[in-house]
Amino acid sequence: MWSGQPHPDEGHPPPLEAVPVPWKSVGPCKSHRESPRGLAETSGGEEGPAAAQLDVLRLRSSSMEIREKGSEFLKEELHKAQKELKLKDEECERLSKVREQLERELEELTASLFEEAHKMVREANMKQAASEKQLKEARGKVDTTLFAEFQAWRESPTLDKTCPFLERVYREDVGPCLDFTMRELSALVRAAVEDNTLTIEPVASQSLPTVKVATVEFGSTNTCALSGLARACRHRIRLGDSESHYYISPSSRARITAVCNFFTYIRYIQQGLVRQEAEPMFWEITRLRKEMSLAKLGFFPQEA
Repeated sequence: MWSGQPHPDEGHPPPLEAVPVPWKSVGPCKSHRESPRGLAETSGGEEGPAAAQLDVLRLRSSSMEIREKGSEFLKEELHKAQKELKLKDEECERLSKVREQLERELEELTASLFEEAHKMVREANMKQAASEKQLKEARGKVDTTLFAEFQAWRESPTLDKTCPFLERVYREDVGPCLDFTMRELSALVRAAVEDNTLTIEPVASQSLPTVKVATVEFGSTNTCALSGLARACRHRIRLGDSESHYYISPSSRARITAVCNFFTYIRYIQQGLVRQEAEPMFWEITRLRKEMSLAKLGFFPQEA
């Protein structure tokens, strides 16, 4: 309604009355009056996507670098393993060749040994056959009288030199072998040999005096007491319990030794220490008689 009186604000709209409105927060206001912290947050919010993208790129680059290095490391290890495997294959091949070579050599050696063994067996059989043939021939040529005398002595062995067997040996071998120039000393030596009381010992290399206390030396190291000849005497003999020594030459020693070997063997037979058939015994005695004959003629080993 109009009162008819002019209104001081005539021509302007009437003022709004203050109407209370309830307050409600609608989020942060983008006003220039925001605090510096808000501005910083706003600024940071605008740069976040670019930094995250840069971080992703860096992670991708680092991952690729790691994969490349890992791939290179694996390649190196693979190459190293392949190289070692190749070396081992070469070594295995070399060892295989060596084994094959050794096997071939072993086979050849075995075959050679078998061949040599068969050859030796054949030769041994041939020699044995030849020896048996010679033995049969020799047995066929044996003086039946000598063998009969030995068999008779073997049935009742004795050292009595009057029995036919020993009487022949004394006459044909022992007597001539011990028949030296010095007759008296020869008889003493023969008696000592028969009694098994003769001793032969080597002479020391240094020169010995000709006379010792309670010991008389006959001859010298330059003269044989049995032959009387000037010889280098490397041995001396002693008869029984006598303290006397006689220097003898190598030839005289060989003759005495041959006779002593014969008497030693027949003593073994008499004592029952030789357990053989009659023929092997007879051939051994024949060999010992041969040694006496050779020594009597001056054939003896140089070491005598």
